[in-house]
Amino acid sequence: MKFRQLPVFATIVVLAAVATMIALGFWQLGRLQEKEAQLAIYSAAQNATSEIAYPRDKASLESALYRRSGFQCAQVTGIRSVSGSSAKGRSGWAHKAECILPDGTPGEVALGWSRDPAAPEYTGGMVTGVIAPGGRLVADPPLAGLEPLARPDPADIPNNHLAYAGQWFFFAITALVIFVLAVRRRGKP
Repeated sequence: MKFRQLPVFATIVVLAAVATMIALGFWQLGRLQEKEAQLAIYSAAQNATSEIAYPRDKASLESALYRRSGFQCAQVTGIRSVSGSSAKGRSGWAHKAECILPDGTPGEVALGWSRDPAAPEYTGGMVTGVIAPGGRLVADPPLAGLEPLARPDPADIPNNHLAYAGQWFFFAITALVIFVLAVRRRGKP
């Protein structure tokens, strides 16, 4: 294959695509390091014993994840049941209450676990527990006569960035191989 036989436009497009895929692969490797650092922070927070104030906004939520906290559920605006796991690893229902705190801000508390999907009776009160992703407070001890839910664990957060980087590098190699094969085939009479 001679250099002058290469189609100019197709070569530019393929090389731009390959460069983009390689850049995305390296970006995923950078994200891998960022995610590992964040998971280390979460693991340290999970082991902290001091209780912190419940975060009132999204900006302060990130630094509060996996820490112990509490709030006063002044008013319950709704209770819903979603699939969940107990502290013993059994599948069933996690019961969550939407609350209004005394200062008017919303809060969500995962009350506890049961095998029954029916919403438990809960009218509010003081709640303590662990702050989980999304800002919900996983009650510890559980409330409304429920069993304990599985404790939020940073190890449950997926960290697939190495696999994503590998995919982008594989896509780049595949694009180059297909391009070379197509140019070779085109050059044959």
